[in-house]
Amino acid sequence: MELTIGVDVGGTKIAAGVVDADGRILERLRVPTPEGVDAIDTSIAEAVEQLKQTEAGRQVAAVGVAAAGFVNEHRTVVRFAPNIAWREHPLAESVGKRVGLPVIVENDANAAAWAEYRFGAGRGSTDVATVTVGTGVGGGIVLDGHLIRGAYGIAAEIGHLRVVPNGRACGCGQTGCWEQYASGRALARSAFELAIRDPKAAAPLIEAAGGKIDGLVGSMITEVALAGDPAAIGLFSELGRWLGEGIAALANVLDPAVVVIGGGVAEVGDLLLEPARKAYALHLSGGANRPHLQIRPAQMGNEAGIIGAADLARSR
Repeated sequence: MELTIGVDVGGTKIAAGVVDADGRILERLRVPTPEGVDAIDTSIAEAVEQLKQTEAGRQVAAVGVAAAGFVNEHRTVVRFAPNIAWREHPLAESVGKRVGLPVIVENDANAAAWAEYRFGAGRGSTDVATVTVGTGVGGGIVLDGHLIRGAYGIAAEIGHLRVVPNGRACGCGQTGCWEQYASGRALARSAFELAIRDPKAAAPLIEAAGGKIDGLVGSMITEVALAGDPAAIGLFSELGRWLGEGIAALANVLDPAVVVIGGGVAEVGDLLLEPARKAYALHLSGGANRPHLQIRPAQMGNEAGIIGAADLARSR
């Protein structure tokens, strides 16, 4: 079972590819995500069928689907998805009937984490945690070479670790979640607050947003920070501090050798990672008397979900 197909299903696009045993994508395609559960299943199946018609695709033996949502312990049913109307939806069975191949389903963050462990920044280590810093904070955990999924398939929702009692309200219904302080949404909130509090210091940020401070988004802040603006750099430093504190908490529970940082916000590189490394070292319990993990930037980029899902289908 050397060649498999990986499919990464998001709220706006479906990306798929034929992947070999070394994590290389041999054929790929991308289509918009349609509306409606049945239409999405059909689009996934059609993408797989198109890839099966390619030279590499004729040799595929299984399909892995990366889905943003809760996936059951058997990797067959999407229990809940925030951006798609999947509710206890038997996605593996539905797609499998259409394509005539074995299908497994995995949470998209887990799939990306597996790709980083197998082929990316975590390669060579058996214990790797991946933290994805985007609009929210997601992640995946590999310990002793095994993807940790939990009893019900919903492990590694690390963005909802509570870091501030009675803190900021979170979309999950709780308060004080890590992603409310260490995510792209948190970065934009901090930039907005800075623009209100000190418009002079935030002038380059306000200019990047076309004068509309409520329009500040992560990509704008990244651009201004990379240009050397002290205020924007300070925002990433604060975000990195929260990130590092959370990584220290993860280390106390999991003791991984490597933590991989991915996601759109992490594209700023060491402006985020260096403050994270310092905060991690400062807040790690017993840090002077234990080995320290490595914090590395992700390597697999936007293709991590495809590659991870395909490889999990192969190993399955």
